[in-house]
Amino acid sequence: MKLFDTHAHIGLIHEDQMEQLLIIQRAKRKSVTHIVSICNSLIDFETVYENLKTANGVYHAVGVSPSEVVNPGHNWEQRLITYSAYERVIAIGETGLDYYRNYGDKNSQVELFIKQLDIARSLKLPVIIHNREAGKDILDILSTRLGEQGGIFHCYSEDWKFAQQALDLPMYFSFAGNITYKNVRHLHETIYNLPLERILIESESPFMVPSLYKGKRNKPAYLEETAKSVAEIKGLDVEETATALYQNSLRAFHLPSDV
Repeated sequence: MKLFDTHAHIGLIHEDQMEQLLIIQRAKRKSVTHIVSICNSLIDFETVYENLKTANGVYHAVGVSPSEVVNPGHNWEQRLITYSAYERVIAIGETGLDYYRNYGDKNSQVELFIKQLDIARSLKLPVIIHNREAGKDILDILSTRLGEQGGIFHCYSEDWKFAQQALDLPMYFSFAGNITYKNVRHLHETIYNLPLERILIESESPFMVPSLYKGKRNKPAYLEETAKSVAEIKGLDVEETATALYQNSLRAFHLPSDV
């Protein structure tokens, strides 16, 4: 079995470089061969990228999340473009909209989001989308601003009706450890109905820990539980499902099949 963690905040699990490398090693022992490292700010990206730039199987996304809208950083647009050319940077993100938290005003969030979509489109990179209680605005914006490289709805939290509207876009739907709990029926319904080839999985570590590890901080090494849940919901073999999810991840990030 080979698993691809499409979204892990490794820098939030542990700040120490050696501990971060140990996290990756432990994940590999649990079949997680590839991880996309996610940071919310450019400052965090600089640190985590430096720590992990030579770590085999680790890729990077760079972006400014809605949480940083009040202060995205000096000359952030040019820095984002510069960092996107770094080795193993394969996506812009996470970016998006978050109307649940009090992150500045909505107009500022939208402006930040659109600028990053435009950068991603110009650089021909996929985008990783954060969506919290902002689904309608995100769909409206993506319908006119999303580049041909498409992107990923990370830690998908909407229902099947939203997914149906989004299926016309070149987007993948990534699910985290919360699908291992019984009370998220809307996510189970969405996974059941979605074509398997549009589904990804992520740890979203250190958050969204699978039920088997409840009470612990989440880690990429726990990703197998999420893959098992996808297989169970869709009534498929675990190995078959894991292979499909892995191949989907390669396509989503436009990576060669032999990485």
